[in-house]
Amino acid sequence: MATHLVWLRNDLRINDNSALWAACRQREAEVIALFIATPQQWHQHDMSPRQADYIWHSLQLVQQALAAKGIVMHYYQCADFSASVDYLASFCAEHQVDALFYNYQYEFNERERDAAAGRQLMQQGIRVQGFDDSVLLPPGSVQTGSQKMYKVFTPFSKAYLQRLRAALPECLPAPAARATALPETLPALAPFDYPRAAFDHQQFPPGEAAALQRLRAFCRQPVLDYPEQRDLPALDGTSRLSVCLATGTLSPRQCLHRLLREQPQALEEGRASVWLNELIWRDFYRHLLVAFPALCKNQPFMPWTKKVAWQDNPDHFAAWQQGKTGYPIVDAAMRQMNRTGWMHNRLRMISASFLVKDLQINWQRGERYFMSQLIDGDLAANNGGWQWTASTGTDAAPWFRIFNPTTQGERFDKQGQFIRRWLPELANVPDSAIHDPHGWAKKNNQRLDYPAPIVEHKAARQKTLAIFEAARNASHVMPPE
Repeated sequence: MATHLVWLRNDLRINDNSALWAACRQREAEVIALFIATPQQWHQHDMSPRQADYIWHSLQLVQQALAAKGIVMHYYQCADFSASVDYLASFCAEHQVDALFYNYQYEFNERERDAAAGRQLMQQGIRVQGFDDSVLLPPGSVQTGSQKMYKVFTPFSKAYLQRLRAALPECLPAPAARATALPETLPALAPFDYPRAAFDHQQFPPGEAAALQRLRAFCRQPVLDYPEQRDLPALDGTSRLSVCLATGTLSPRQCLHRLLREQPQALEEGRASVWLNELIWRDFYRHLLVAFPALCKNQPFMPWTKKVAWQDNPDHFAAWQQGKTGYPIVDAAMRQMNRTGWMHNRLRMISASFLVKDLQINWQRGERYFMSQLIDGDLAANNGGWQWTASTGTDAAPWFRIFNPTTQGERFDKQGQFIRRWLPELANVPDSAIHDPHGWAKKNNQRLDYPAPIVEHKAARQKTLAIFEAARNASHVMPPE
């Protein structure tokens, strides 16, 4: 009897899991699963302790779900990707595995690991099959007329939608139960040898069942309110499914099919299409990682931006990290992330812009700090967002796009409801002054236990324009038309 192994990574679910489905197609084969934790590698990739804890809890749930299908999930912990390849080879030999099934990961180190594993296992006579599972459409399948990767999102999304309208990607059910008899008591999974921080299980319930429940609820009605509410951090107007997609307790295909079931017009212009556009952004950044591997190596997409004279100011960086910049919307955003492991998407742009465009601190430092804190940390999305904001990435908008943190706060948290939630020291400041509390305090002879702005935005903006202009001139980049 053949033995098929499913190598689990960021695909902790049994529904719409391409590798699991393929492994189970041969009814007479024995199917087993394996998850290999690699704490040292996670340290190198700045995985947040909350994400590690979310994965650990979700892993227990997928172990139970697999057991209900007659599939044993094995678990092992080793140092890094190199050690995981060695262990995988020995595991396959020990269990007489005939075929390995896995879902692709698109980051550079992960692709190198998978290539090494494939070479080793094929030398052992084991069939290896990988699948594009964490995207709606495979990288390289949406290209320009000259067969190149799009460098701007808007034309990419138009071509992408044409592909989806022509044919939807298949969404697979959970495999049928195997005939294998399993013990009633499953082995306990040892905690990861990695820092774990508790997360809010109500805000981010682990596991596949909770992810599907949240997806269904969001697609019924909240998705129609999403266009107006998605930029307002005081409201619960987003899906909060990002951690599910990052860890694979949910697939993007499940998102698409559920959206179309509840909102059949979503592939056309309309309210539901706004959230679909976010799924396309997610794929765009994944496709870019494959087309331009340097994005995985701390490199900007625009080569000339390597010459930007970033500032090294430890005090400013620490103030930004701690939410003590003196700009309420930035500080509230950073404290939300530090406390919960999550930040509203609009606030990610505002706080990232402040670090890069007001403090002139290298976006790479901010990118790493976000990864170290976010429960939904994902290299493609995080890198793409930071490079978009820093004007170093793939974007038609010019490098002189600079958010004003005060007017951003006034626009998206006018009465300061979100700000007050995270900055209790501003509780007595009236709504009309919440975005300039020190101006109000000075006028009314009040004392605030809140830091003064660490930079003046107008002056900081001029400095940023100057250092970007100098970098462009040094690289002989033509001015924008």
